[in-house]
Amino acid sequence: MTFIESMFSYSGKTVVITGGGGVLAGYIAEGFLEAGARVSLWGRSIDSLGAAESKIKSRIKVPEGALHIFQADCMVKSDLEAGYDEVRNELGAPEVLLNGVGGNKGKCDFNDQDIELFMDILKMNLVGGMVLPMQVFTREWIKAGIKGNVLNIASMSSYNGLSGVWAYNAAKSAVMNLTVGTSREFAKHGIRVNSISPGFFVGKQNHDLLIAQDEPLVLTDRGSKILDRTPMSRFGDFADLKGAVLFLCSNTAAAFVTGIDVPVDGGFLTDNI
Repeated sequence: MTFIESMFSYSGKTVVITGGGGVLAGYIAEGFLEAGARVSLWGRSIDSLGAAESKIKSRIKVPEGALHIFQADCMVKSDLEAGYDEVRNELGAPEVLLNGVGGNKGKCDFNDQDIELFMDILKMNLVGGMVLPMQVFTREWIKAGIKGNVLNIASMSSYNGLSGVWAYNAAKSAVMNLTVGTSREFAKHGIRVNSISPGFFVGKQNHDLLIAQDEPLVLTDRGSKILDRTPMSRFGDFADLKGAVLFLCSNTAAAFVTGIDVPVDGGFLTDNI
């Protein structure tokens, strides 16, 4: 085994990615698969999971049995427990949990925020997007003596709130805060907890907020402002996330790294005047 392989090989390891039907999750799963891992994608929609599986297999060669899908609602603890048991039986006990559930629903002025919608977004990003899956996995890891890894998805809004997305801001700030807090609690068990904060990546949920027309490319006012504040002058490519993820989840390369967030943002957070 070469030095690089010893640092970043995931051969023999099993990874679970929640929110597995999303574009971000698909590319991250691809990175783990390319590094030799077995990957289970979890999500509420079996159709979305099937589509994600097909897209991954259209981009890379996936070894037989290395990619698994499981229908689960991350707000339902019994779904998560059943998923953990199935993955352990079919792929081997998972050693990495990547919490990919999240998203936003519209934007508004603060005084116009619907509280029921606020709570739905908060629960999706924080409770289903981090707390419940972590509880299920860390309890199993502690019982089995597994030195597992959790990687949470934070956000640019974890650092500075974005306009009009109040619940999303609150949830993602909490994700970063709890990443730090839980990293301290679980360190004595050999479990590491970190997060990444993707910058602006064009996906299904934010396409229309950033891009007014695809060909020829015309940005919205919001999209133009974001690029003006991004030193690398582009939106992220989802493949840009692979290296940071593989580093943080490696028990060799990042053995002494816990409780941190890594922005993958093209320098967006460096913006100043």
